[in-house]
Amino acid sequence: MKTARKISTLLILIGFAAIATACTAFDQTHWSDEELTTLRSLWIGSLPPLPADPSNKYADDGRAAVLGQKLFFDTRFSSNAKVACATCHLPDKLFQDGIHLSHGIGTTNRRAMTIVGTAYAPWYFWDGRKDSQWSQALGPMESAVEHGGNRTLYAHLIAENYSQEYAALFGSLPDLSDLPINAGPVADPESAANWQAMSAADRDAVTRIYVNMGKSIAAYERLLIPGKSRFDKYVEAIINHDNQSANAILNADEIAGLKLFIGDAHCTNCHNGPLFTNNDFHNTGIPVTKDLPEDVGRFKGAHQVLADEFNCLSIYSDAQPEQCAELNFLVAENNHLIRQFKPPSLRNVAERGPYMHAGQFATLEEVLHHYNTAPEAPAGHSELEPLNLSESQLGQIIAFLKTLSAPLNVDQKWLSQPK
Repeated sequence: MKTARKISTLLILIGFAAIATACTAFDQTHWSDEELTTLRSLWIGSLPPLPADPSNKYADDGRAAVLGQKLFFDTRFSSNAKVACATCHLPDKLFQDGIHLSHGIGTTNRRAMTIVGTAYAPWYFWDGRKDSQWSQALGPMESAVEHGGNRTLYAHLIAENYSQEYAALFGSLPDLSDLPINAGPVADPESAANWQAMSAADRDAVTRIYVNMGKSIAAYERLLIPGKSRFDKYVEAIINHDNQSANAILNADEIAGLKLFIGDAHCTNCHNGPLFTNNDFHNTGIPVTKDLPEDVGRFKGAHQVLADEFNCLSIYSDAQPEQCAELNFLVAENNHLIRQFKPPSLRNVAERGPYMHAGQFATLEEVLHHYNTAPEAPAGHSELEPLNLSESQLGQIIAFLKTLSAPLNVDQKWLSQPK
């Protein structure tokens, strides 16, 4: 009798344990309707098709992408023949460089943003001083500390190395034989003087070659799209009511971190949508970096893009004026823009340190500590308020962020220098 009672008691305990396990599993996969809506919005399956770029009629031309890939990796397009786009946007580092301040001919004042998924963005660089992928590609080419080159140098290089591919896309190259090797609206005094000495027609002809280089590089960069992560597989399982699979994809800490991410941590205020960025600009009180000049972020970038020689409304854009809505409605005279910066995508964020526009934080732990304590902004008004989360909760958010890592959804042939 005692043995039977012991067995009965044991079975009851086992039953309670089973029920507790089932409840735990249920808790890990139970989401409110509002939370499910948010999860679905973050899921890579919600990423729409590539948006058209009306300013670049070659954006989806496969021949332009092939040429753009070659230009992206070609170090000859720099003043010392050692710097390419891929110098700061390395494929094996998710198209950024992993250092605090990017280095080309010299050292810049900011770090390189990843270009993966940027075909979906309306603004480029940390301050949004460019409004298309092709105009973004051109900026570093003339920067004294990045590529350090100039427009006639690049035109001559195109004529010497890519004339047939260029002509097949854009028409025959003009005669460049009488033009100086180095000329352009750049910081180098000799090149700038040579540029001013050229006729307006020659300057325009060379600039159009330069623009077409940017449009080709953009056609290549549009192919760089993030892939499906463990987070995406989890959401897919939840959507399909496959709780058993969901529990095998993310662990309890990762799920807790996800709940905080979309809840009490307020991360989705800036990092929302399937690319985990709203592509807007925010002042989050990021500290200044010693020995760097003052950086007011979007406040200056907004003025620069409105005045940009290559913006959507320029003569080099293929768009109609009514297709440039973002630029048409931009208000630059706004003090709220001071020290606002663009939040980058969080996909593969665990592999993309250091963090912030000048690499101010080395680790995700430092990033989360900043957002948790919300220090006062060096200038302008910070949007942050203290979260007062525990160290355990911060660790759970980091655990979740690591679930966003995944190989790119890109054919391998695009991830290295073409033969």
